[in-house]
Amino acid sequence: MFQRTGPAAYKANLDNTHALDTYFGHPHKKFKTVHIAGTNGKGSVCHMISAILQSSGYKTGLFTSPHLLDFRERFRINGEMITEEYVCRFVEKNSGLIEKINPSFFEWTTLMAFNYFAEMKVDIAVIETGMGGRLDSTNIITPIVSVITNIGLDHTQFLGNSLELIAAEKCGIIKKNIPVVIGESQPETAGVYKSFSEKMQSELYFSTEKYSINASFQSSSRKQIMYVRNGENLIYENLSLDLLGLYQRKNLPAVLKTVDCLREAGLSIPREAIYDGLLHVNRLTGLRGRWEELAHNPLTICDTGHNAEGIAEVMEQIRHTAFQNLHIVFGTVSDKDPTKVLSLLPKEAKYYFTKADIPRALDSLLLKKKAEVFGLKGEAFPGVKKAYEAARSAAKAEDLIFIGGSTFVVGELLQQFPEGFSIKS
Repeated sequence: MFQRTGPAAYKANLDNTHALDTYFGHPHKKFKTVHIAGTNGKGSVCHMISAILQSSGYKTGLFTSPHLLDFRERFRINGEMITEEYVCRFVEKNSGLIEKINPSFFEWTTLMAFNYFAEMKVDIAVIETGMGGRLDSTNIITPIVSVITNIGLDHTQFLGNSLELIAAEKCGIIKKNIPVVIGESQPETAGVYKSFSEKMQSELYFSTEKYSINASFQSSSRKQIMYVRNGENLIYENLSLDLLGLYQRKNLPAVLKTVDCLREAGLSIPREAIYDGLLHVNRLTGLRGRWEELAHNPLTICDTGHNAEGIAEVMEQIRHTAFQNLHIVFGTVSDKDPTKVLSLLPKEAKYYFTKADIPRALDSLLLKKKAEVFGLKGEAFPGVKKAYEAARSAAKAEDLIFIGGSTFVVGELLQQFPEGFSIKS
């Protein structure tokens, strides 16, 4: 499976997906969908849209990846994970098909998601691409609206080594006459979006042309408060979001423009459902690992940002956070060059280099050696738990502990916090 072994598990075609889809009777055609691709932010956007749809009264499916603690996190209906019984029964019933077609892990889980949503009769499902778009297993659907959050240099060995090439792969989710919403665009990608949308006769919306968020602040109740404008006009006042990452200011315009498109397609989404959904994203959808506060005294934060663009956003937020000393528990994967990410990390921090318990993880001693080139100083630890415990022992009450660099590092760390924020001040 790609999550554990990386490039060796990747399949660059949709043949198996189409074969599975035909066998199961095209289950994705039995419910409406929203399709979301992008380098960063697509998970947050998926969960925000799902929360708003749930608050609007729709039975909402949500398919995302990867998972942090439990495989079943990938498949949710109104926030509830798929049951173990369904997963076991589905695999046992179709084991012969698995042996015959030999699908990848993601191909198989995609079709299981579509079958589950069809059997449970969801009204609509929010579907996140696994990687890219054009050749992603989810790309057999025809959604109400397609969304591309942003483009960054990630998975370049599969998607291309330029923003233009990667954007072209993401644009593979654009379907004929189906509107497409763009979250962020750069000069290199705007023309690609226009070209693909024109070819597919799809209405193209750059969300930041309608919605702008110049600033946000955190309330005493640990919510992020935003004021959303269209030019000089205030569209959403005092919009409270329970996702605390400052980078959500870049994701929210895409969410709001997608809601506009869903309304135009005939869905009833009241204004109060937008406020309620965004206020309770975590509770309604189970989202975790996005600038998540795990403890106070010392303040302990984790975030799944792992590529250069994601890490840059995290480092910007750290610069806006008050603390005395910075402790960073950090690990990454072996099949990506960590050079760019390491160059973004602060030299003044104390590092606890670690290795998640998966085959893809980069050895902590090797990571430490690579980090020393950039003036990053610290010690190597054989596991995430040991690294975190060392950081907690060394940190004072007024310090900041940050855990990240890899989704797998965050997932392992969250095993210590299965219920979220748990350590009292």
